[in-house]
Amino acid sequence: MARGGSNKTKGDASERRCIVSGDTQPKAGLIRFVVGPDNQVVPDILEKLPGRGMWVTSDAELLAQASKGQFSRSAKAPVTVPEGLVDEVERQLARRVVDLIALARKAGLAVCGFEKVKGWLSGGAHVRVLLQASDGSDRGKAKLWTPEGARYFGCLTSDELGLAFGRQSVIHGALATGGLSDRVVEEASRLRGLRDKGDGNPAVGKDKVAR
Repeated sequence: MARGGSNKTKGDASERRCIVSGDTQPKAGLIRFVVGPDNQVVPDILEKLPGRGMWVTSDAELLAQASKGQFSRSAKAPVTVPEGLVDEVERQLARRVVDLIALARKAGLAVCGFEKVKGWLSGGAHVRVLLQASDGSDRGKAKLWTPEGARYFGCLTSDELGLAFGRQSVIHGALATGGLSDRVVEEASRLRGLRDKGDGNPAVGKDKVAR
């Protein structure tokens, strides 16, 4: 039971208000920040740090705006915003996505390489995510497709995908359905919000979103 006698639903707990745009949306599209003991704003990518959370939509422009006074207004006190905060958030998110893909690989839920990915796509495997490097050849990437109900992400570089798969570089990757893959979808969606450079699958022109 929430304050005021109203029932608190699961949906209430999963939504937060962006301190910049004022929009209320699922937490999956926002990034949490807290104020540390030194009154400095700290990104809380894992959403585990103590303190009152300040939520900002995962968008580079909105994060930049938040650094220009919105954090102080939300905290109702002067706070220090570290230089390069947006870049640091992007770095942490990218590392988070890479680590989750690596976990999926170790769990047997991921493959990389053009032929292996194509085999999964054409062989009836339950693909949850198609991953392709942002710096890969559009011609090569267009030869693969996003299955109906799957998600496509092209927001990682070949070096970052390589790190996730334990190789020097990777252009194509795929994740099977599973809880880890769902977590990759959530975190990669946040990262794509910061790196929004039109990462749609060149084979289909846009993502196919499973709901």
